[in-house]
Amino acid sequence: MKRRNFIQSAGLSLPLLLNGFKLRAMPKSSIFSAISSENDRVLVLIQLNGGNDGLSMITPLDQYDKLANARGNILIPQGSLLDVGSNQAFHPGLAGIKSVFDEGKMAVVQAVGYPNQNRSHFRSSDIWTSGSPATENWTTGWLGRYFQQGQPDFPIDYPNAEYPDPFALTLGGNVTETCQGTAANFSMAINDPFNLNPLATGGNDVPPSTPYGDELAFLRQSIESTNAYSDGITEAANSATNMATYPDDNNLAQQLKNVALLIAGGLQTKVYVVNLGGFDTHAGQVALDPTLGSYPALMELLSGAVSAFQQDLVLLGIEKRVMTMTFSEFGRRIRSNDSLGTDHGDAAPLMLFGSCVRPGFTGESPEIPDNPEVQEAVAMQYDFRNVYGSILMDWFEVEQADVQNLLFPDFSYIPLVDGCNVSATSQLPVPELAFTPYPNPFSGTVNVSFQSGNEHVRLSLFDGAGQELKVLINKRLDAGEHTIIFDSDGLASGSYYFHLRLENGRQKTKLVVKARG
Repeated sequence: MKRRNFIQSAGLSLPLLLNGFKLRAMPKSSIFSAISSENDRVLVLIQLNGGNDGLSMITPLDQYDKLANARGNILIPQGSLLDVGSNQAFHPGLAGIKSVFDEGKMAVVQAVGYPNQNRSHFRSSDIWTSGSPATENWTTGWLGRYFQQGQPDFPIDYPNAEYPDPFALTLGGNVTETCQGTAANFSMAINDPFNLNPLATGGNDVPPSTPYGDELAFLRQSIESTNAYSDGITEAANSATNMATYPDDNNLAQQLKNVALLIAGGLQTKVYVVNLGGFDTHAGQVALDPTLGSYPALMELLSGAVSAFQQDLVLLGIEKRVMTMTFSEFGRRIRSNDSLGTDHGDAAPLMLFGSCVRPGFTGESPEIPDNPEVQEAVAMQYDFRNVYGSILMDWFEVEQADVQNLLFPDFSYIPLVDGCNVSATSQLPVPELAFTPYPNPFSGTVNVSFQSGNEHVRLSLFDGAGQELKVLINKRLDAGEHTIIFDSDGLASGSYYFHLRLENGRQKTKLVVKARG
């Protein structure tokens, strides 16, 4: 029996062992400093399970007429949307989150996804939690690899005097795969920090020198570590009091309430993962009135929980230590279906909260075709791994070379942190990226013109289902203006997207249409 199944069969939420994942050698200095108590910053991840409809959550007003044509049966009336500037509007259920945005404590990264989108819940969740390419299966989580480099012997002899608390906590019944390391999961799952009953270790006899004995020894070690961690968790929960009022009948709010309590109570945990389910809205996403129904209810749950949590962090005096980020396995398609719902799609906006984020919008409104096909979804502007890596750099002080080892060699930094005396890599505005495909629509060839410095450039072509069809450039170019001529012979008529990525966070996606011949 595999160790993962062995432990799960015991019904325990304990560190789990997976197959090994070989990492290149990397210096430990920056990793150690990031995990040490000297860096007291905390990352809170809100996982929106099921695939969030980003076009409903944050609606691009400059694309509203095209959205009305493609999803008129679920589209919120424009007068009901919450205009936040930059041609963007929040869902009316996000009034609390809009207040956080208006205070300059919220950032939105537009159209976050990955190349060659997989629209399976399970596979796409694996990709987002592992930080892997869509074409590879990795058995470690992106934060698990981060923790692993500083703590290669975990979980043996943990907790200890230097690291007395869990590295990560999942609020819920299952540990998060984001924190899976090469030897064990760095996350511990809890439901109620005030009710952590000790687990029986199963005896003190010496396990036999057999594979079963090895598994039994590992299980006992995990139980002992969990019991030892539990004391510190309960002590932290009893050492603080929430200052904000959280909404009732809101499980996400209860999770975040406990997170705030544990941070304020002195727990040295670096990462918390909370969950809100219900986003797989194939049918009944809205009622006949689009402002009512299951999705509006989800937006109210999310907004009420996040706004109360942010207020609590301020009142507790810990807001500069905490950054919160949402993520979901994919967005939904542009066209709604006849069941007042949406089907699995590609990219969606990602939200960041905290007094240290660079506020406002990163990226542009997603471009919506005049008449999108059924399979078409929002095209990726930003690879989610670039968001992860930028947070590791600016929030946890990880060197860029280490980020490239942990995530992928083509990592491109995005400035997402600004202020709070954190080590933001760049406080300067990101230069505008001029990028023009023409003619558009086209029938034969299309010209792609752009300007770059002396830097690495990647230009690729995607179809409307998020599949990367061709890489046109992937190399360093001299500074100046460049024009690439692309021959579309062999492409069917329809919508396509050129994705251009330069260094220092400059990225842009442009819609082009191949006309019928």
